[in-house]
Amino acid sequence: MKNGLFGELMAEFFGTFLLILGGDGVVANVGLAPRLESAGYDWNVIVWGWGLSVMVAVFVAGGVSGAHINPAVTLALAVKRGFPWGKVLPYWIAQIVGAFVGAAGVYLVYRDGLVAAGVPNVWCTGPGSVFGQAWWGAAGSGAAESMGYSLPTAFFAEVFGTMVLLLGIIGWGDTGGNKAGYLGAFIVGLVVVMVGLTLGGPSGYAINPARDFGPRLFGTLVGTQGLWDNFYWLIAPIIGPLIGGVLGLVFYDIFITKYLPKPE
Repeated sequence: MKNGLFGELMAEFFGTFLLILGGDGVVANVGLAPRLESAGYDWNVIVWGWGLSVMVAVFVAGGVSGAHINPAVTLALAVKRGFPWGKVLPYWIAQIVGAFVGAAGVYLVYRDGLVAAGVPNVWCTGPGSVFGQAWWGAAGSGAAESMGYSLPTAFFAEVFGTMVLLLGIIGWGDTGGNKAGYLGAFIVGLVVVMVGLTLGGPSGYAINPARDFGPRLFGTLVGTQGLWDNFYWLIAPIIGPLIGGVLGLVFYDIFITKYLPKPE
């Protein structure tokens, strides 16, 4: 590829920046924009905003780096698809930095509303989220018992959600999708929508460690409270997706790969 690893890292950085600019942007818009008021707290709006953000990010970065824009994808491809291990850590760093800068972009767009609201957590999943009543625990408290979603439940939601994400991505490619150009970006976006609508409730479906960790760092710098409570930040949105991504490809190879028609 042109410019080799450097070009790939620039694409991963910029793709993840776009992902968070749109994804955290829809959370801020729904949660804070005065014209939406309470009616704007709609899970469907959030899910479709994230899915479309993934679509744009993959469309933009895919031609250079493959648009992993997710450490769980990078790790899974290294474990099961021959992605070079020497690129894993650089890709992860580029993804996290891109997510951090994307959160900064959201802050610039929504600064007035964020400051007026006390800089709530529009950045990442888990305790303190502006949608904490629907996600893991109560808003700002980390008390999972209040909504019936424990930390183990959130962890398994992330594992299964990321597993389905990888299954969708690899399945699309193996059934001829790799010949369909940028339609793949639309398909990946729809997979993310599907995960959000079906498996996203208990944890807020980070399904991407960089998507959660980079904005969590930025949120801390601008004064958002409660972002590091009870090790949720490590167990559910980081360890869960890393395990789930690898499991997705392991199960795909066990149940699907060996039975695919051989190319003539």
